Amino acid sequence: MAFLHFLAELRNPVCDALFSAITLLGEETFFILVGLIFFWCINKKEGYYLLTVGLVGTVVNQFLKLLFRIPRPWVRDPGLIPVEGSVEAATGYSFPSGHTQSAVGIFGGIVRWNKGWLVRTLCIAAAVLVGFSRMYLGVHTPADVLVSAGIAVVMVFGLYPLMVQTKENPRIMRLLLAGTLVFTVGYLLFVHLYSFPADVDADNLQHGIENAYKMLACLAALWLAYEVDCRWSHFDTKAVWWVQVLKLVLGLLPVLAIKAGLKQPLYALIGNEYVADGVRYFLLTAFAGCVWPLTFRWWAKIGSKSK
Repeated sequence: MAFLHFLAELRNPVCDALFSAITLLGEETFFILVGLIFFWCINKKEGYYLLTVGLVGTVVNQFLKLLFRIPRPWVRDPGLIPVEGSVEAATGYSFPSGHTQSAVGIFGGIVRWNKGWLVRTLCIAAAVLVGFSRMYLGVHTPADVLVSAGIAVVMVFGLYPLMVQTKENPRIMRLLLAGTLVFTVGYLLFVHLYSFPADVDADNLQHGIENAYKMLACLAALWLAYEVDCRWSHFDTKAVWWVQVLKLVLGLLPVLAIKAGLKQPLYALIGNEYVADGVRYFLLTAFAGCVWPLTFRWWAKIGSKSK
């Protein structure tokens, strides 16, 4: 906490705005954007890798949050005031940091998969800055940030050797996805069956349960996408640059529409918000992984005709 107070004394409007922007690189929307850029436009194997690292890492992160139930810094020390506007995205318990883990997972995965020094340098810098931003904004302690970064690094290096073998042996990917689904089901049972103490924060517990359904749905849809890809679509990510831009933008529109637009209708239709969130995230991932890639051959033809 002393380090957070030290950073609070250094705050100024310019740095507040800068680190409030940098911390967005650890949010869910950015993870979806980067994951789909690789999955749709660059290298689908790397896309599978980044998405798997991020989704499995989120399950681990949420499990640890509810297992340790460590309050946020401003709850532990009312004298520490977070930067204005930073609390809204600081959902769930404090330990470990979800933003840091997401950033280290996505940028670390890019570093592990690619050899270019410039890409590696920029990605490492981005990951470090996101972790620092969480402390500067006053929403996480150094322990939150360092542990989450360590978990993400283990995910990045632990999953990489398996992912590079999936091209020659798809069974490895199926076993990996099956294992992650079993683990996520275990987390879902944990949030429903574990006897939490009476003083557990209701909002933080609700956030953990919500993420259990979301992650289970995403991983199930990712496995479905992998099977559709292997058995039927065999989609290729290659296309001319302007086709890639159109493919990305027009594909993201329905993804974001499902993410934001179907929330309230599904709540009203299904009644149970947790199940509705699971359905919404399953549809989002299934569209991104199964439906939209079916258009890629058509996009490639458009690009070749224009040449």
